[in-house]
Amino acid sequence: MTVAAVRPPLVRSRDVLLGGAADALARHLGRPVAGVRVVLLGLTLLGGAGALLYAWLWAVVPREKGTPAAQPTRTLPVAGILLGVAVMLALAIPFTWDAPTLVPFGAAESGLLAVAAVGWALAVDPRDPRHAAAAPLVQRLAAGLLVLLGVALFPGTIVDGRPVVAVLCVVLALLGVAALLGPALLERATARGAERALLARQEQRAEIAAHLHDSVLQTLAIIQNRAGPGTEVARIARAQERELRDWLFAGTDPFAGDLATELRTIARELELQHAVRIEVVTVGDVAEVESHALAAASREAIANASRHAGGEVTVFAEATPEAVEVFVRDRGPGFDPAAIPAGRLGIRESIVGRMSRAGGSATVTADAEGTEVHVRLPRAAVSRPAS
Repeated sequence: MTVAAVRPPLVRSRDVLLGGAADALARHLGRPVAGVRVVLLGLTLLGGAGALLYAWLWAVVPREKGTPAAQPTRTLPVAGILLGVAVMLALAIPFTWDAPTLVPFGAAESGLLAVAAVGWALAVDPRDPRHAAAAPLVQRLAAGLLVLLGVALFPGTIVDGRPVVAVLCVVLALLGVAALLGPALLERATARGAERALLARQEQRAEIAAHLHDSVLQTLAIIQNRAGPGTEVARIARAQERELRDWLFAGTDPFAGDLATELRTIARELELQHAVRIEVVTVGDVAEVESHALAAASREAIANASRHAGGEVTVFAEATPEAVEVFVRDRGPGFDPAAIPAGRLGIRESIVGRMSRAGGSATVTADAEGTEVHVRLPRAAVSRPAS
């Protein structure tokens, strides 16, 4: 018993000549794509059936699956071809001026092709990597052709008394002006609308911030003062106050990659875990700095201060043209860094070693009034967060 061969699915490729309909049909039928194109062209010349079939396949046949970011690419510069044919028809109009029926026909066809070139350059080519760069030029040339057609033909229509062609010239000129100015005006209107929406959101946010500052933030501050810095109630109130202030005044993304945001996030997490109050102060463009080594070493230093000292911990981060520095200071009993057992790698590897491998430095200073950890990274080893 013979098994019938399974035909490939009828799907259009993402790398095509025009729309991919002929290629999809050829692969589905197992025929050469050149032969399918010849048949479609012949049917088009015999009455337009080939063009209608191609358009129908283009509309209903799905494109092959790919990544969402994959855009179809076309070999043919469709907008450029439409513009070229429109130019040739426009150049032929002076030679048919004595034929009253051919002039409006040629002008209308040239204008229609120019309008099609503008539409393709604005709607399709910007999403095609092969033709996106040339799309604005084609759009402006096609719009200029429309204006030129209207302006060049209009005086002759007045002299020869051709009202139909005169109206057509006015329409072509208006279409050309709209094609030239429309995209820029639309872009400007969209930008103005976005600015107005942003301003409205900022005003609304300012009103919310003022209301919350007068009510919720003051209430959280009173809870912290009444409960004491080491209690669980104070820690929760402090964390909620910090999170609310970050949302109101620093942005809505609590997971941003810059160092300033990471330090505040670390402080918020550790305040919930330990009986400690952590104050974070940043100076300079710390919010423009991204460094895994600085953030990780600072986290280890803040965690050590929270576990062993408690009470008040101050984190001071400063960005200068030469380096980015973070100081972590607590008011605990202090300790001797040289007396740390060999098996304890928190300060030795997680802070000093990490900063050394990153091209920076770290020092630990302890006395009876507390401990200060100073980590420093030169600007040459600092990167900016991706925007």
